[in-house]
Amino acid sequence: MSASPSRLPREDEPSRQVRRAAQRRAVRELRQRQAARGLAPRATTTIANGTSAWETVAEEREARQDAIDEQVTIYRAVLPQLLARLVHIPDPRHAKTVRHTATALLLYGMLTFVFQMASRREANRQMTMPMFRAHLQLLFPEVETLPHHDTLNRLLSVIEVDQIETAMTAVVARFLRQKKFTRHQIADRYPIAIDGTQKLVRNTCWDGQCLERQVSSTAADGTVTKRPQYYVYVLEATLAFANGLTIPLMSEFLSYTEGDPVRNKQDCELKAFTRLTARLKARFPRLPILVLLDGLYANGPVMARCRHYHWQFMIVLQNGSLPSVWEEVAGLKSLQPHHQLDRTWGDRTQHFWWVNAIDYAYGEHERHHQTVHVVICEEHWDTVDSATAAIVVQRSRHAWLSSAPLTREAVHERCNLGARHRWGIESHFLVEKKHGYEYEHCFSQNWQAMKGYHFLMRLGHLLNILASHTTRLAQLVGRLGVRGLIRFLRDTCSGPWLDPAHILALRALPCGQIRLE
Repeated sequence: MSASPSRLPREDEPSRQVRRAAQRRAVRELRQRQAARGLAPRATTTIANGTSAWETVAEEREARQDAIDEQVTIYRAVLPQLLARLVHIPDPRHAKTVRHTATALLLYGMLTFVFQMASRREANRQMTMPMFRAHLQLLFPEVETLPHHDTLNRLLSVIEVDQIETAMTAVVARFLRQKKFTRHQIADRYPIAIDGTQKLVRNTCWDGQCLERQVSSTAADGTVTKRPQYYVYVLEATLAFANGLTIPLMSEFLSYTEGDPVRNKQDCELKAFTRLTARLKARFPRLPILVLLDGLYANGPVMARCRHYHWQFMIVLQNGSLPSVWEEVAGLKSLQPHHQLDRTWGDRTQHFWWVNAIDYAYGEHERHHQTVHVVICEEHWDTVDSATAAIVVQRSRHAWLSSAPLTREAVHERCNLGARHRWGIESHFLVEKKHGYEYEHCFSQNWQAMKGYHFLMRLGHLLNILASHTTRLAQLVGRLGVRGLIRFLRDTCSGPWLDPAHILALRALPCGQIRLE
C-alpha cells in the first residue's frame, strides 16, 4: 500500500542541513548583537537534554532518598496545621459504620493529586499496589488503610467541602505571616491575579448548578442548528510572583442559582468577582494587595471595589475599552512630556509613557468618578524567523490602568514585574489542565463532590509547588522538569528504593524550616 502524498513541499536532506546551518548562524549573530547592546537573552525553561546524571544504582538510590527526604520535610511542615483544620470538618456519616476517618480520606484524596493520578480508577489501581501502599503508609502514618475512591466521593458529597479550601488558605496565611514571600512583593504589596476559566463542559445537564449556553452545529446537509451546552466555570485567585512562583488562594464557582432566572440572566465572572473579593478581604483583612486583572475588569465598579478594600490594581486597558479615558490620554499626553522612560528588559527595548490623574466618570448620568493613571509600553526585540533564518524585529504594545500614579522609579516594577506577570495565572491554568492535575476532568457528577475534588486538586498542587521551589529540589527540577520530578518521586514510592529505618528516623527529627528559592 503506497503512502499518501504529503501536502508539504518536499525538502531533501542537503537542503534541510543548509537551512538548519543558516538558522544556527543567525542565532549566533543575534546573540552577538544582543551582547554588543547590553541585552540579555531570555532564560528558557527547557530541561536538560542529556543522559542520566547517576552512573550506579547506589547513586540513584541516594538521589531518590534525598528527594523523598526533602518532600517529607515539606509535608511535615505543612500537614500538622492542615490536618488540624481538616479534622474539624463535621462528618455526618454514621459513626458505627465508618471504617476510614474523614481526615484520612481527605489526605488520601490530596495525595491522589500530589502524585498526579489521572482519575479515580487510576488511583484505585496504582495507589493500592503493595509497594506503593507500604511506602505511602510509611511516609504518612495518618493513612492507616487505603480506601476505595468511591468512599471518598460519598464523603465529599455530604460534607462542607468549602472548608477544604479554608484549610488551604490557612496554610498560605501561615507562610505569609512567616514572610516567606516578602522579597517577591511588588510596590510593597502581594500581587494577586484573578481570572476565570472553564473547568468542564457536557452536552447534558448533569446538575442543576451548571451554566448553559447555546452552540451551533452544522449537519451533513449544511443545516445549522443550535443546541444547549452545559459547563462549569471557575474564577480563581492566585498569588503570581515575578519569579514564576504561583500560589493558589481561592476559587469561586459560577452557578445557575447565583444568576437571575426572572430576567433570564446567568451568573457571570463580574458577579463572581464581587463574591470572591469579599471572601478574600474577609480572610486577609490587612494584607497589602496589588490586584492584577485582564481587560474584562476595566470598569468603574471594579476599581471602586478595590479602592474600598484599600487594594491597588493594575488592569489591562484594551484599545476599545473606556473611550473617555483614551480621549483624556490623547489630550493630556502633550501636557506631561516628561512622563516617559526608555529602558531595556532582558532582550527587549522598551519605551514607556504615561498620563497621570485622569478623571473617569461612570454610572447613571456619570455620577461616579474614579481617578486613574494610564501607562503604555511600546517595545521591540529581535528574533530569528524559523522559515527564512533572517533576523526580524518583533513589536508589541501594552496598556494598563494603574491605581497609583506612575513615576520613572516605579514604572518598571509595576508594569514589568507586576502587571505583565498576570500571565502567571494563565500558566497556572495550563499546568493544572494539561500537566497532570486533570483540572478539566469530572471526578464526580455530584456538584458538591466535584467542588471537593477541585479543592483537593488545588491543595495537592500547592504542596508540589512548595516542594519544587525548595533549594534542594530546585536542582532536580532544572534537570528533570516539574513533571519529571513528580514522576521521579512517584516511581520512587512505587519501587524498592526507600529505607524504612531512615524514613522513621527522619520523621522523629524536629521539623525544620522550609527554604524556598
